[in-house]
Amino acid sequence: MPAGTLVRNGAAPLWAQLLADLRIRLDAHEFDAAFPGELALVAEYGVSRHTVREALRRLRDEGVVVAGRGRAPRLAAPMEIEQQLGAIYSLFSAVEGTGRVQRSVVHTLDVRADGVVAARLGREESTPLVHLERLRLADGEPLAVDRVWLPEDLAAPLLDVDFTHTGLYDELARLCGIRVAGGRENIRAVIPTEEERRLLGVGPGVAALAIERLGSSGGVPVEWRHTLVRGDRFTLTAQFSARDGYQMELGPNRP
Repeated sequence: MPAGTLVRNGAAPLWAQLLADLRIRLDAHEFDAAFPGELALVAEYGVSRHTVREALRRLRDEGVVVAGRGRAPRLAAPMEIEQQLGAIYSLFSAVEGTGRVQRSVVHTLDVRADGVVAARLGREESTPLVHLERLRLADGEPLAVDRVWLPEDLAAPLLDVDFTHTGLYDELARLCGIRVAGGRENIRAVIPTEEERRLLGVGPGVAALAIERLGSSGGVPVEWRHTLVRGDRFTLTAQFSARDGYQMELGPNRP
């Protein structure tokens, strides 16, 4: 019986022993059909509900199970978005291309001035900018926190768009006649802040990728974007060949 694997008054706390045993059973695909609920685990292992909840919290932080208030725990669906380097891409299209539904929770859509961003776009510091901030979801699970700035004189029609389920580049082309066709990205691994972990639904053991993009149209900068994407849900790949090889620019991480 699984309860026999737990050592009462042992060196490791019961929740840690339970967590280790659940991981073994997960690796053996014992729970592929269904993951047991809290009460079932309490009865099976003969431990308190607090012990079970602590073990499940660790599995939830690792992205192994999904559990919420009033909902039975279940295995998290495998979800890894793979994106090819060296091409203009849309996170909306990348997610939907896997058969998952991409939705966004819009936190901010307004006009503001930001001297640092304006300078990156080659504009005067006082230039009004359309600012959009979203929490990006894939099949209802948090994937990325996305912040983008565009000059208002180019992107004002975007202020009337419902970005719950649409891509920025699609709307920029449709309403403003602007297609982002090139640019530059800086990608670095970061440790999310406590607030960012809360938004992304991850524990302290999950890193993230910070993607900064300067997008251009016709060689003119039109977009500055900062995206924080879960490192356990997003993969960047590159192709290379013996003839062409590939080029990488290495530089120090910026704070």
